[in-house]
Amino acid sequence: MTKPIAVREQDVSKSRNPYYEDDIIYIFKITKWILNSIGIWPSLLENSNQFLPKIVIGLWNVILLFAIVPFTLYLSIEEKDMMARFKLIGLYTFCTMTLLKYWALTAYKSNLKYCIEFVQHDWKEVKKGEDRKLMLKYGNVGRNLTIICLVFMYSGGFMYHTIMPYAIGTSVDEHNRTIKPLVYPMYSGFFNPQESSYYELVYAAHCLCGYMITSVTIGACALAALFITHVCGQVDIMILKLQNLTDIKENTNLHLQLVNIVQHHIRMLRFSTVVGTLLQEVCLMEFIGTTFIICTLEYYTVRDWNDNNRVGLVTYFLLLLSFMFNMFILCYIGELLVEKTGNVGLLCFTIDWYHLPVDTMRGLILIIGVSRFPSKISAGQIADLNLSTFGSVMKTSLAYLSVLRTTIA
Repeated sequence: MTKPIAVREQDVSKSRNPYYEDDIIYIFKITKWILNSIGIWPSLLENSNQFLPKIVIGLWNVILLFAIVPFTLYLSIEEKDMMARFKLIGLYTFCTMTLLKYWALTAYKSNLKYCIEFVQHDWKEVKKGEDRKLMLKYGNVGRNLTIICLVFMYSGGFMYHTIMPYAIGTSVDEHNRTIKPLVYPMYSGFFNPQESSYYELVYAAHCLCGYMITSVTIGACALAALFITHVCGQVDIMILKLQNLTDIKENTNLHLQLVNIVQHHIRMLRFSTVVGTLLQEVCLMEFIGTTFIICTLEYYTVRDWNDNNRVGLVTYFLLLLSFMFNMFILCYIGELLVEKTGNVGLLCFTIDWYHLPVDTMRGLILIIGVSRFPSKISAGQIADLNLSTFGSVMKTSLAYLSVLRTTIA
């Protein structure tokens, strides 16, 4: 695991940004609420509550495993119909991938703490109103992406876990037993989940599991949007500094100005590296799982359209939009990161560098050289996340859908 680089300690009371506390609350509020509810948000100052996140993480793992383990046994032992297994495989994949993403976020919690402290430090040290406006601009982008992701995922998840089971209703099996719908099928070798004394508890646990699954998905996208948009804001601040570098009348010490720009650039690149380390396993799970889940959801949507099942059609269509949008968010911010960090070198060339002293021009050459290798977000170092990758995911899912419709009646 990559060790985060320590952030320089600053006294909060000596913040250079008078709006620091309001800005931090505005930028972090939604992401903090989601991650706090699943125990991932690190306790930076509440030393008395340092064991509470561990307890919360343990409880959520128990709830997830309570749904996944019986689900696994049901698919492998109890369910013999291959078509019924296929209809459940998309849900099973989503649950398993979510558990792995949750473990990955838990394992890299120290990197997450570093990234949060880094962003807080940058907001605290804003000196100019123009810089603050740029940071708020990109902070709004990350916040809005999180809100849209939250609306889609919670809406689809709520319909799937509450409305859809009641729309399906009860059924009677070959032994004349009433079968109540369960969100996640359970292996009946441990106990009979259809008994009234157990059914309500199982259904409540499954609803909690649904909240957990959707929250992990939203939280991963929210973190990516928060940190990458912050990098983009810092790049724009650096671009402003580069543009001001050629203003000879205002710059009395070009060497110190260049040193400040280079330090800012290095700091930004280091932060991007830690963010990439934090998100690479999560993005890998999202990349693999989403490709397969989108394919199965497309198939379920087409099937319910043909069967005139309106509730199933609306539910699966909402979930399909949610997963497509989540993948688009990751690929979009990955594209934005590459574009922004790569444009630094181009800007160094387009400013009036020929008016600068020779030593300063040589420093710009080094910045241009570093910018030839822009920062990226990768899915486990297998595929870079960008808009081209999103197009590949969609084409792959449609290709698999065509195969499914041909081979499955």
